[in-house]
Amino acid sequence: MDENTLEKLTILAESAKYDVSCSSSGITRKNKAGMVGSASGWGICHSFTEDGRCVSLLKIMLTNYCIYDCAYCINRRSNDLRRATFSVNELVELTIEFYRRNYIEGLFLSSGVINNPDYTMERMVRVVKDLRTVYKYNGYIHLKSIPGASQELIREAGLYADRMSVNIEIPTEQSLKFLAPEKDHESVFKPMLYIQQGVMQYKEERKKIRSTPRFVPAGQSTQMIIGATPESDRDILRVSSALYQHQQMKRVYYSGFIPVNDYDKRLPALVQAPLVRENRLYQADWLMRFYQYSANEIVDEVNPNLDLDIDPKLSWALRHPEFFPVDLNSADYAVILRVPGIGVKSATLIVSSRRYGKINTLMLKKMGVVMKKAQYFITCNELPMITVNEIKPENLRKILTTKKHKKDDEDKRQLSILFPD
Repeated sequence: MDENTLEKLTILAESAKYDVSCSSSGITRKNKAGMVGSASGWGICHSFTEDGRCVSLLKIMLTNYCIYDCAYCINRRSNDLRRATFSVNELVELTIEFYRRNYIEGLFLSSGVINNPDYTMERMVRVVKDLRTVYKYNGYIHLKSIPGASQELIREAGLYADRMSVNIEIPTEQSLKFLAPEKDHESVFKPMLYIQQGVMQYKEERKKIRSTPRFVPAGQSTQMIIGATPESDRDILRVSSALYQHQQMKRVYYSGFIPVNDYDKRLPALVQAPLVRENRLYQADWLMRFYQYSANEIVDEVNPNLDLDIDPKLSWALRHPEFFPVDLNSADYAVILRVPGIGVKSATLIVSSRRYGKINTLMLKKMGVVMKKAQYFITCNELPMITVNEIKPENLRKILTTKKHKKDDEDKRQLSILFPD
């Protein structure tokens, strides 16, 4: 690698680190004779550095030049920072060389917008097309679609990328216009629609003709910045819910706002990213995707924001004590899923195991049920009937949060003993 390419790599890898929607695989593609690499359906074994970079995907930008001046973006055109642009050939060769040396397992490619969306998107498509057709690269590719790109370019990109994503960035149109006047949600939702239509069309065609190529086989994702604008968690989760229902979105990523442009007075004055809120949103998102909760159940008009002290599932349970206790020996699977401390796997095990005998405490522990939470919301063979209704929700909340804070204090104490100042 020459010095010029190395310098570009340093600049553009640094510029790409703020994009968190860095999905692992989700697609299986076996190695074939004459081709380079493969992709595993259970995901790329990736890890993240402290500054957010994914170290087993080559997470890189084509360029960090940009025609837009978004208040929250480090690469905004008014910022005075080092800029660089890879040529198509440079980036293709870099990816192949890194893969052959076992530095990476896949490519995550994004870009600033130069000239116009179609010009930028066309160059990105050339990168993934050359990887697939010229170098016969068979590994994983995640391609960021440029908002406002044409349907023709999106359709061509979808034939070569495993996953595509278009970032919403800001949850509401009004806030997006405030921080990024040159952008709108329409330019984001159109590429999403093109990707969705392509996935559905090629899936139908493959039912008739098996040789039909797959189109974005790992689906599409998006990302929202959290904390840069005044939207409530209810606003955010309702947007996510609509994307899952109507756009068949695979993942919505939540990125706590990082104040990289603290001179811009439109942005909130934060010392660090709101990581606890980000974590709660991921937990709520998990409930919508796998636990059959709706956004309006998790947060409502009375409680528009998630409780930062307890997880959203426990918060819902404490607000609805009338739903409990749940008899694990007779309740439906969907009802058991609502019990704090019981996950998808343990709920499935409970339903299948009770056909052979009554469920008891020992069995629940072996199934991985978190009894310190679940015991207050269930009944079974020998469990005492001291539930959330007897203790009262407000008292139970104090009990559970006090235990948590004591554990946190004990962990800190242990760390201070092991690693004194």
